[in-house]
Amino acid sequence: MLSLPQALDLPVILNAPHAVSRLRVSRLARSAKPFLARGGIKGERCPGCRLVPSHCICAVRPDVSTQAGMCLLMADIEPLKPSNTGWLIADVVKDTFAFGWARTQVDPDFLTLLADPQWLPFVVFPGEFVAPERLVHTVQTRTGQRPLFILLDATWPEARKMFRKSPYLNALPVLSLNPEQVSNYQLRRSRNDDHFCTSEVASMCLDLVGETHAAHTLQVYLDVYTHHYLQAKNQLPPDLQSPAHLALSGLAMQSS
Repeated sequence: MLSLPQALDLPVILNAPHAVSRLRVSRLARSAKPFLARGGIKGERCPGCRLVPSHCICAVRPDVSTQAGMCLLMADIEPLKPSNTGWLIADVVKDTFAFGWARTQVDPDFLTLLADPQWLPFVVFPGEFVAPERLVHTVQTRTGQRPLFILLDATWPEARKMFRKSPYLNALPVLSLNPEQVSNYQLRRSRNDDHFCTSEVASMCLDLVGETHAAHTLQVYLDVYTHHYLQAKNQLPPDLQSPAHLALSGLAMQSS
């Protein structure tokens, strides 16, 4: 059983803006030494978006509604990384759940979520690594059910290990996406163009179930975050009139 450490201040975790933020607070509390992300020894970052304060994007955080839910099963230090895009998913999709992954333990709250009758869970994973009888390429929910996409939020080697060593996922259908586009993610690169960051995968899942506005919003929000992240890294001011900013503003007007 995974539980919060005794030293954790419960009000701090309850005031965190969403599930990924709460998991980050919990993970930091369990660290034997401070986690220092790149960007200087002071580690000054906005608690709402993890960027340096001068490049904060909290003011443009989207406000959209979705029928679908997202569940992030996160490798150990993923919640601590400023470049982790699961945080962006939780910003956009209100029903986002986040759990830490461990090989020998499973969070009981995760199992409770899987058993909740309002959700129809799908593990999102490449089809070439899955038995054909488990594979689905479309999502069909029953009356009163909502799709819940389970994303393994990790590096590709870690994700494959998580998929193999999580027997509690074995009974779930596996959704295999067949994207035509190439990943645009710039903060951490894979050697393969068909490997997508977690936020991009979530956007494709939303698009698959007809939530095109939310899908596009999440795509553009990732572009805005990437722009601010890279500008801060290069000690340049953000361009608030960039194509990504203008696109996000336009999408916000559509939903208002």
